[in-house]
Amino acid sequence: MDALFLEALVARYEQPAFIAQDPIAVVHAFDDPGDQEVIGLYAALLAWGRRTLILRKLEVLCACMDYQPYHFVRRFDPERDGHRLAAFCHRTFQPVDALWLTLNLQALLRRYGSVAAFVAQHLPSEAPDIAPALEALSQALCALPGTPARLRKHLPRPSSGSACKRLALYFRWMVRPGPVDLGLWETVSPRQLVLPLDVHVGRQARAWGLLTRPQNDWRAVQELTENCRKLCAEDPARYDFALFGAALYGAGVS
Repeated sequence: MDALFLEALVARYEQPAFIAQDPIAVVHAFDDPGDQEVIGLYAALLAWGRRTLILRKLEVLCACMDYQPYHFVRRFDPERDGHRLAAFCHRTFQPVDALWLTLNLQALLRRYGSVAAFVAQHLPSEAPDIAPALEALSQALCALPGTPARLRKHLPRPSSGSACKRLALYFRWMVRPGPVDLGLWETVSPRQLVLPLDVHVGRQARAWGLLTRPQNDWRAVQELTENCRKLCAEDPARYDFALFGAALYGAGVS
């Protein structure tokens, strides 16, 4: 694959104009890093389907949280506040998922203070990629007694073979610097990020010879990311903009 071609696409799509129509727009709407980190997790986990619908649903969720996502989660009491999430849903993400995700995230925040601090303790600096942190975060967000098994469908793990697309996207948002991503987590190196892989990115990657594995699973994520590292070892996830942009808008470069 021609690196110059990919770089041209990155330059086209990694622009502030990209933000408005993407779920990351909701994250950028907040100034406080705690709010950005918390709403970013919800936004990434809900980032499937039509983007206009995702943005509408995230606006509803922000209103449910009184536009203070960090404090809402930290202070959440299911008896007092449970009604706020009782009608929230997005596709297969149901009110019971919103309730238990919030309770598990609350437990994590009360122990570690932030998701960033949790990740820092669960990702060795020598780890080749973020797999250990993805694994730990998925487990922690389903750890409370009583958490329904259905929540695990929204929080897959590399060890199960899942591509973990939405959590990989969340890490990209939190780790990479702007103008689109936020660069909040300085303890994670961009070189450890993996490509968020879904059916559209997978199809484009295969068309460009960046991916040969037919399944969109964790092994495919590793293969795609390794091929992108050959082009930019310090920041392989930058090519998510080229792949996603080309899949969504077309690959022509003028």
